[in-house]
Amino acid sequence: MGARPAGALVEPETPVTFESLDEAALGELASRVALSLGPGDVVVLSGELGAGKTTFVRAAALALGVTDRVTSPTYQLARGYDGLVDGRRVAVNHMDLYRLEEIEDYDVLELDDYLKPDAVTFVEWAEPALGAIENPSLVRIFHETPTTRSVILEGPVVERLSEC
Repeated sequence: MGARPAGALVEPETPVTFESLDEAALGELASRVALSLGPGDVVVLSGELGAGKTTFVRAAALALGVTDRVTSPTYQLARGYDGLVDGRRVAVNHMDLYRLEEIEDYDVLELDDYLKPDAVTFVEWAEPALGAIENPSLVRIFHETPTTRSVILEGPVVERLSEC
């Protein structure tokens, strides 16, 4: 990608929707997304409780070479894992900001511990921190039925998936 002239408008990527995904198909999509990520990427996940955000992160982390058990960090806010991107070790971070109502200036400094240029970071319930996250890929997960989900992808990951 070339540099954009100063003041040039950035065209937002057209969202892509996937429908009628069972748990296995959701995992396959998460793996595809993960394999398009690189160090410095942040993926923001939204969806109601039980929609499959942690399931998505678990499958993505597995695709990134994480061998540890991936669980929701709701009560710890963040967990870090060792993964691989293009054969190189990379930190894979999983944050869950569900319990936060807002982010203060001093909290942004703590977020920086996870939003590093050498890490791939997944953030659930990111609304309080959206102002501190640059150019995230967005994954919105919705219940269709008790066993199927629809997923809307937006941001940098959309273009990368279309190139695969």
